[in-house]
Amino acid sequence: MSNYQVKRIYDTASDDDGYRVLVDRLWPRGVSKEHARLDEWNKDIAPSTELRKWFGHEPERFEEFAARYQHELQGSKALESFKSKMASEKTVTLLYAAHDPKINHAVVLKNILSK
Repeated sequence: MSNYQVKRIYDTASDDDGYRVLVDRLWPRGVSKEHARLDEWNKDIAPSTELRKWFGHEPERFEEFAARYQHELQGSKALESFKSKMASEKTVTLLYAAHDPKINHAVVLKNILSK
């Protein structure tokens, strides 16, 4: 089973990151592909555009956002495919671009993947 962690894409990559996956639907502003040091960009497990826009990173909407995002993922073949692919990785770092390290979709995704 993989150890999942989350990290902002703007933070410096490290060897402790293991397999680095960008889990945003949009490419982060101001980040070059070299700086990102990605192993994968997986848009399919990111929240839908509609959900992302509704959430707008409003803290008071986070609980509802997390529930809706989890619901989106439950019906997604992308999540099962991702879990299978990551099973052989010791450490997987889920990279996100949001400003808040506690209120973002990568935190929700990590909790789902860690179950």
